[in-house]
Amino acid sequence: MWGGLPIALKVILGEMDSITVTWYRFSISAVIALFWYGRHSVAAIRRLLTPPLWPLTLLAAGGLLTNYIFYLIGLDHTTAEAAQILIQLAPLMLLIGSVWLFKEPFSRPRWLGVMAFTVGLVLFFHHRLRTLASIDESYLLGLLALLIGAFAWAVYGLAQKKLLRHVKSNDLLLLIYIAGTLCFLPASSPAQIQNLDGPELMMLAFVALNTIVAYGCFGMAMTHWDASRVSAVITITPLLTLFFVFLSNMLYPGFIQTEPMDWLNWLGAALVVGGSTLAALGNRLK
Repeated sequence: MWGGLPIALKVILGEMDSITVTWYRFSISAVIALFWYGRHSVAAIRRLLTPPLWPLTLLAAGGLLTNYIFYLIGLDHTTAEAAQILIQLAPLMLLIGSVWLFKEPFSRPRWLGVMAFTVGLVLFFHHRLRTLASIDESYLLGLLALLIGAFAWAVYGLAQKKLLRHVKSNDLLLLIYIAGTLCFLPASSPAQIQNLDGPELMMLAFVALNTIVAYGCFGMAMTHWDASRVSAVITITPLLTLFFVFLSNMLYPGFIQTEPMDWLNWLGAALVVGGSTLAALGNRLK
């Protein structure tokens, strides 16, 4: 779901601003969740909004809402591949945060993973780095937004991990969906949906369902696995995005803007994914 997300969002962002897209994603997810299991979540939501859980709830909700907006801003100013490669900092930050908060050991394989990840980032963006002085300011703004989005997502993941000791992931997500719907409504323009044609409406439906399905799966995984193992699985996302972008442009040439890709870019992408996986699973490889 996350692998195909940036492609669908790229299509929609041509006709709808980022806040409105985000409002639709949260509002549709909130409606589905309310009808699906909302009546069973009332007691859990009360616990989330009262001491001692409310500070963690605020961190989780604020982190995910911030991630949604800044990821979209970053995607709007860069490319789908660049967004998915750079957003891989999020699970890496989640790993580092879990080491710090949950006292997980940081072994030598994990350090090697972090080094491979760093080298991979440099290789993937080597075209941009070689022309750093002339990089479009819009692209740099997009990269900064993606960095903020990655940090915000890690905050959400760590807060959720703590909260899952007290409530189910679906209950927390329902509260976040409602919070996102209310927070983004004043600045959104729902009437922009009239600008979308049939395929674009299908993309909007996909990104809305993506929210509830992907984060529902993520929350369930965090319930049953430790944070480092979840982070390792998430690292396959950019490879799926690269594949989907390639497939889309092969079927419909020029369908979506792409990064200039040579063998160094592909090597960098592989190192980012491999380094993230090694960092996440390092303690099992000692």
